Amino acid sequence: MNQVQSLRISIIIPVYNEAAQLAACLTAIARQTVKPFEVIVVDNNSTDDSAAIAARFPFVRVMTERRQGVVHARTTGFDAARGDIIARIDADSLLPTEWLATVQQIMSEPTIAAVSGTAQYYNVAAARLFNTIDLFFRRRLARQLGNRVFLYGANMALQRSAWQAVRARLCQRGGQHEDYDIAIHLQELGERVVFDERLTAKISSRRIDVNFISFMRYVLVAPNTYAQHHIRARWHMYSLVALCAIGYLPARVLHRGYDPLGQHFSWLQLFSARSTAPRVDPTAYVA
Repeated sequence: MNQVQSLRISIIIPVYNEAAQLAACLTAIARQTVKPFEVIVVDNNSTDDSAAIAARFPFVRVMTERRQGVVHARTTGFDAARGDIIARIDADSLLPTEWLATVQQIMSEPTIAAVSGTAQYYNVAAARLFNTIDLFFRRRLARQLGNRVFLYGANMALQRSAWQAVRARLCQRGGQHEDYDIAIHLQELGERVVFDERLTAKISSRRIDVNFISFMRYVLVAPNTYAQHHIRARWHMYSLVALCAIGYLPARVLHRGYDPLGQHFSWLQLFSARSTAPRVDPTAYVA
Protein backbone atom coordinates (compact mmCIF):
# COMPACT_ATOMS: atom_id res chain seq x y z
CA MET A 1 0.00 0.00 0.00
CA ASN A 2 1.47 3.37 -1.03
CA GLN A 3 1.40 6.58 0.99
CA VAL A 4 -1.71 7.90 -0.79
CA GLN A 5 -3.75 4.73 -0.22
CA SER A 6 -2.70 4.51 3.42
CA LEU A 7 -4.42 7.78 4.35
CA ARG A 8 -7.42 6.93 6.52
CA ILE A 9 -10.45 9.15 5.98
CA SER A 10 -13.19 9.87 8.50
CA ILE A 11 -16.40 11.30 6.99
CA ILE A 12 -18.42 13.59 9.26
CA ILE A 13 -22.04 14.47 8.45
CA PRO A 14 -23.88 16.94 10.74
CA VAL A 15 -27.61 16.22 10.51
CA TYR A 16 -30.76 18.08 11.52
CA ASN A 17 -34.08 16.74 10.18
CA GLU A 18 -32.61 15.24 7.01
CA ALA A 19 -34.65 12.03 6.74
CA ALA A 20 -35.58 12.78 3.13
CA GLN A 21 -31.94 13.21 2.04
CA LEU A 22 -29.75 11.05 4.25
CA ALA A 23 -30.25 7.57 2.79
CA ALA A 24 -29.14 8.69 -0.69
CA CYS A 25 -26.10 10.41 0.80
CA LEU A 26 -25.01 7.29 2.73
CA THR A 27 -25.71 5.01 -0.23
CA ALA A 28 -23.31 7.10 -2.32
CA ILE A 29 -20.66 6.66 0.38
CA ALA A 30 -21.20 2.90 0.34
CA ARG A 31 -20.37 2.89 -3.40
CA GLN A 32 -16.98 4.56 -3.04
CA THR A 33 -14.05 2.83 -4.72
CA VAL A 34 -11.99 3.67 -1.63
CA LYS A 35 -13.80 2.80 1.57
CA PRO A 36 -13.85 5.35 4.40
CA PHE A 37 -12.07 4.52 7.62
CA GLU A 38 -15.25 5.58 9.43
CA VAL A 39 -18.48 7.51 8.84
CA ILE A 40 -19.91 9.55 11.71
CA VAL A 41 -23.40 11.02 11.52
CA VAL A 42 -23.94 13.64 14.23
CA ASP A 43 -27.64 14.03 14.95
CA ASN A 44 -28.39 17.56 16.15
CA ASN A 45 -31.79 17.12 17.85
CA SER A 46 -33.68 15.88 14.79
CA THR A 47 -37.41 15.37 15.27
CA ASP A 48 -37.71 13.08 12.24
CA ASP A 49 -36.18 9.66 11.46
CA SER A 50 -32.71 10.92 10.58
CA ALA A 51 -30.90 9.02 13.34
CA ALA A 52 -32.83 5.81 12.66
CA ILE A 53 -32.05 6.00 8.94
CA ALA A 54 -28.34 6.49 9.65
CA ALA A 55 -28.35 3.53 12.03
CA ARG A 56 -29.54 1.22 9.23
CA PHE A 57 -26.16 1.53 7.54
CA PRO A 58 -23.71 -0.83 9.26
CA PHE A 59 -20.67 1.32 8.52
CA VAL A 60 -22.15 4.42 10.20
CA ARG A 61 -21.60 5.51 13.79
CA VAL A 62 -24.39 7.75 15.05
CA MET A 63 -23.57 10.39 17.64
CA THR A 64 -25.79 12.99 19.30
CA GLU A 65 -25.08 16.66 19.92
CA ARG A 66 -27.66 18.38 22.12
CA ARG A 67 -26.35 21.93 21.66
CA GLN A 68 -28.26 23.26 18.68
CA GLY A 69 -26.26 24.42 15.70
CA VAL A 70 -24.15 22.91 12.97
CA VAL A 71 -21.04 24.44 14.53
CA HIS A 72 -21.54 22.23 17.60
CA ALA A 73 -22.47 19.11 15.62
CA ARG A 74 -19.41 19.59 13.43
CA THR A 75 -17.11 19.95 16.43
CA THR A 76 -18.49 16.82 18.07
CA GLY A 77 -17.90 14.82 14.90
CA PHE A 78 -14.46 16.25 14.21
CA ASP A 79 -13.33 15.62 17.79
CA ALA A 80 -14.45 12.00 17.54
CA ALA A 81 -12.74 11.37 14.19
CA ARG A 82 -9.81 8.94 14.26
CA GLY A 83 -8.72 9.10 10.63
CA ASP A 84 -5.69 10.92 9.26
CA ILE A 85 -8.07 13.06 7.18
CA ILE A 86 -11.40 14.50 8.30
CA ALA A 87 -13.84 14.83 5.40
CA ARG A 88 -16.96 16.92 5.89
CA ILE A 89 -20.12 16.80 3.76
CA ASP A 90 -23.79 17.68 4.19
CA ALA A 91 -26.68 15.25 4.35
CA ASP A 92 -27.73 16.20 0.82
CA SER A 93 -24.24 15.75 -0.66
CA LEU A 94 -24.07 12.95 -3.23
CA LEU A 95 -20.47 11.85 -3.72
CA PRO A 96 -19.20 10.43 -7.03
CA THR A 97 -17.61 7.01 -6.61
CA GLU A 98 -14.05 8.34 -6.84
CA TRP A 99 -14.54 11.11 -4.26
CA LEU A 100 -12.58 9.49 -1.43
CA ALA A 101 -9.82 8.45 -3.82
CA THR A 102 -9.58 12.09 -4.94
CA VAL A 103 -9.39 13.26 -1.32
CA GLN A 104 -6.52 10.84 -0.73
CA GLN A 105 -4.70 12.09 -3.81
CA ILE A 106 -5.05 15.77 -2.91
CA MET A 107 -4.30 15.39 0.78
CA SER A 108 -1.20 13.31 0.13
CA GLU A 109 0.50 16.67 -0.53
CA PRO A 110 1.83 17.42 2.99
CA THR A 111 1.69 21.21 2.57
CA ILE A 112 -2.11 21.18 2.16
CA ALA A 113 -3.97 21.56 5.45
CA ALA A 114 -7.49 21.69 3.97
CA VAL A 115 -9.28 21.55 0.64
CA SER A 116 -12.72 22.10 -0.81
CA GLY A 117 -14.01 21.76 -4.33
CA THR A 118 -16.92 22.33 -6.66
CA ALA A 119 -20.67 21.80 -6.55
CA GLN A 120 -22.84 20.14 -9.17
CA TYR A 121 -26.46 20.96 -8.43
CA TYR A 122 -29.31 18.51 -8.71
CA ASN A 123 -33.09 18.85 -8.35
CA VAL A 124 -33.06 21.85 -10.67
CA ALA A 125 -33.80 22.39 -14.35
CA ALA A 126 -30.91 23.77 -16.42
CA ALA A 127 -28.45 22.22 -13.97
CA ARG A 128 -25.60 22.53 -16.48
CA LEU A 129 -26.06 26.31 -16.51
CA PHE A 130 -26.08 26.43 -12.69
CA ASN A 131 -22.91 24.34 -12.54
CA THR A 132 -21.11 26.46 -15.14
CA ILE A 133 -21.89 29.68 -13.28
CA ASP A 134 -20.95 28.12 -9.94
CA LEU A 135 -17.58 26.91 -11.26
CA PHE A 136 -16.85 30.28 -12.88
CA PHE A 137 -17.31 32.12 -9.58
CA ARG A 138 -15.42 29.53 -7.53
CA ARG A 139 -12.45 29.79 -9.88
CA ARG A 140 -12.67 33.58 -9.87
CA LEU A 141 -12.87 33.84 -6.09
CA ALA A 142 -10.03 31.35 -5.66
CA ARG A 143 -7.83 33.65 -7.76
CA GLN A 144 -8.99 36.86 -6.10
CA LEU A 145 -8.92 35.60 -2.51
CA GLY A 146 -5.52 33.93 -2.85
CA ASN A 147 -4.45 32.78 0.60
CA ARG A 148 -7.89 33.75 1.96
CA VAL A 149 -9.83 31.11 0.01
CA PHE A 150 -12.79 29.64 1.92
CA LEU A 151 -13.85 26.08 2.68
CA TYR A 152 -17.20 24.67 1.55
CA GLY A 153 -18.78 22.43 4.17
CA ALA A 154 -20.74 20.30 1.70
CA ASN A 155 -17.51 19.17 0.03
CA MET A 156 -14.30 19.55 2.04
CA ALA A 157 -11.51 17.74 3.87
CA LEU A 158 -8.72 18.68 6.25
CA GLN A 159 -5.81 17.04 8.01
CA ARG A 160 -6.80 15.86 11.49
CA SER A 161 -3.61 17.49 12.78
CA ALA A 162 -4.82 20.79 11.26
CA TRP A 163 -8.14 20.43 13.09
CA GLN A 164 -6.36 19.82 16.38
CA ALA A 165 -4.18 22.88 15.80
CA VAL A 166 -7.04 25.23 14.96
CA ARG A 167 -9.87 23.96 17.16
CA ALA A 168 -9.29 26.24 20.15
CA ARG A 169 -9.21 29.35 17.95
CA LEU A 170 -12.58 28.83 16.26
CA CYS A 171 -15.66 31.00 16.76
CA GLN A 172 -18.68 29.34 18.36
CA ARG A 173 -21.56 31.57 17.30
CA GLY A 174 -24.24 31.96 14.70
CA GLY A 175 -24.37 34.53 11.93
CA GLN A 176 -21.31 33.19 10.17
CA HIS A 177 -20.25 30.20 8.10
CA GLU A 178 -18.43 27.78 10.38
CA ASP A 179 -16.59 26.25 7.41
CA TYR A 180 -15.28 29.70 6.38
CA ASP A 181 -14.24 30.21 10.00
CA ILE A 182 -12.08 27.08 9.92
CA ALA A 183 -10.34 28.30 6.76
CA ILE A 184 -9.75 31.78 8.16
CA HIS A 185 -8.16 30.55 11.37
CA LEU A 186 -6.07 27.92 9.60
CA GLN A 187 -4.72 30.65 7.34
CA GLU A 188 -3.94 32.81 10.38
CA LEU A 189 -1.75 29.93 11.57
CA GLY A 190 0.07 29.96 8.24
CA GLU A 191 -1.59 26.76 7.02
CA ARG A 192 -2.39 26.22 3.34
CA VAL A 193 -6.08 26.01 2.35
CA VAL A 194 -6.79 25.28 -1.32
CA PHE A 195 -9.59 25.10 -3.86
CA ASP A 196 -9.28 22.04 -6.11
CA GLU A 197 -11.92 21.53 -8.78
CA ARG A 198 -11.07 17.84 -9.05
CA LEU A 199 -13.03 17.44 -5.81
CA THR A 200 -16.65 17.49 -6.92
CA ALA A 201 -19.88 16.67 -5.09
CA LYS A 202 -23.52 16.84 -6.13
CA ILE A 203 -25.45 19.29 -3.98
CA SER A 204 -29.20 19.85 -3.75
CA SER A 205 -30.50 23.19 -5.04
CA ARG A 206 -33.12 23.33 -2.27
CA ARG A 207 -31.35 26.24 -0.57
CA ILE A 208 -33.07 28.52 -3.11
CA ASP A 209 -36.55 27.36 -2.07
CA VAL A 210 -37.13 30.07 0.53
CA ASN A 211 -38.40 33.63 0.35
CA PHE A 212 -36.12 36.33 -1.04
CA ILE A 213 -35.25 37.90 2.31
CA SER A 214 -34.28 34.56 3.85
CA PHE A 215 -32.21 33.63 0.81
CA MET A 216 -30.32 36.92 0.71
CA ARG A 217 -29.73 36.79 4.44
CA TYR A 218 -28.00 33.46 3.89
CA VAL A 219 -26.01 34.74 0.88
CA LEU A 220 -24.76 37.76 2.83
CA VAL A 221 -23.39 35.56 5.61
CA ALA A 222 -20.37 34.84 3.37
CA PRO A 223 -18.95 38.39 3.20
CA ASN A 224 -20.21 39.05 6.73
CA THR A 225 -18.11 36.15 8.04
CA TYR A 226 -15.03 37.77 6.51
CA ALA A 227 -16.12 41.15 7.90
CA GLN A 228 -16.37 39.72 11.42
CA HIS A 229 -12.73 38.67 11.03
CA HIS A 230 -11.74 42.10 9.60
CA ILE A 231 -10.73 40.67 6.21
CA ARG A 232 -10.94 43.18 3.36
CA ALA A 233 -11.01 40.40 0.76
CA ARG A 234 -14.75 40.16 1.42
CA TRP A 235 -15.31 42.84 -1.23
CA HIS A 236 -14.54 40.28 -3.92
CA MET A 237 -17.68 38.39 -2.88
CA TYR A 238 -20.18 41.15 -3.59
CA SER A 239 -20.33 40.47 -7.33
CA LEU A 240 -21.62 37.00 -6.44
CA VAL A 241 -24.06 38.52 -3.94
CA ALA A 242 -25.42 40.75 -6.74
CA LEU A 243 -25.77 37.76 -9.07
CA CYS A 244 -27.68 35.83 -6.40
CA ALA A 245 -30.08 38.75 -5.93
CA ILE A 246 -30.70 39.09 -9.67
CA GLY A 247 -30.91 35.35 -10.28
CA TYR A 248 -33.07 34.46 -7.28
CA LEU A 249 -36.45 34.41 -9.02
CA PRO A 250 -35.49 32.44 -12.16
CA ALA A 251 -33.40 30.04 -10.07
CA ARG A 252 -36.27 29.37 -7.69
CA VAL A 253 -38.64 28.79 -10.60
CA LEU A 254 -36.20 26.30 -12.15
CA HIS A 255 -35.88 24.51 -8.82
CA ARG A 256 -39.58 24.34 -8.02
CA GLY A 257 -40.50 23.39 -11.58
CA TYR A 258 -38.04 20.52 -11.82
CA ASP A 259 -39.67 17.14 -12.45
CA PRO A 260 -37.33 14.52 -10.90
CA LEU A 261 -38.98 11.64 -12.77
CA GLY A 262 -38.76 13.20 -16.21
CA GLN A 263 -35.66 15.19 -15.25
CA HIS A 264 -36.91 18.32 -16.96
CA PHE A 265 -38.82 21.51 -16.22
CA SER A 266 -42.58 21.10 -15.76
CA TRP A 267 -45.16 23.83 -15.29
CA LEU A 268 -47.36 21.29 -13.51
CA GLN A 269 -44.54 20.57 -11.06
CA LEU A 270 -43.99 24.30 -10.53
CA PHE A 271 -47.49 24.84 -9.16
CA SER A 272 -47.82 21.55 -7.29
CA ALA A 273 -47.58 21.20 -3.53
CA ARG A 274 -44.06 20.69 -2.21
CA SER A 275 -43.29 17.28 -0.69
CA THR A 276 -40.03 18.27 0.99
CA ALA A 277 -39.04 21.21 3.13
CA PRO A 278 -36.18 23.56 2.20
CA ARG A 279 -32.91 23.05 4.01
CA VAL A 280 -32.60 24.72 7.40
CA ASP A 281 -30.23 27.68 7.38
CA PRO A 282 -27.26 26.35 9.39
CA THR A 283 -26.13 29.86 10.35
CA ALA A 284 -29.43 30.82 11.98
CA TYR A 285 -29.76 28.20 14.72
CA VAL A 286 -26.95 28.22 17.26
CA ALA A 287 -27.62 27.78 20.96
